Amino acid sequence: MAQAMRPDPGHSLFATDGKPHPLQDTLVGVTLILGVLAFVTAQFDNLHLLSSWSGLIGILTGAYGQFISATTRERFLLVIGLGASAFGFYLGMAHGGLFGGVISY
Repeated sequence: MAQAMRPDPGHSLFATDGKPHPLQDTLVGVTLILGVLAFVTAQFDNLHLLSSWSGLIGILTGAYGQFISATTRERFLLVIGLGASAFGFYLGMAHGGLFGGVISY
């Protein structure tokens, strides 16, 4: 059997190609943390400022992380963080928005 032998890159959580990706790993972590924060705070009506802003920043960091990601694991975790961030952002917008109650007309 003529099969190409691939070296085992190790069992790292992020770098499946055996190379370090510090910027991408940082963006994954920030996106996941902001996604969880936005998702949890979106469950409460009075925390709409926190959920909408953390969701918006999570969406932006996740989108940039997707743009520069190098491995499938990074992309997988970024999509999870993006989904949670988007959920929190949209519910935060529905409950009062980015400036609801802060700026009065």
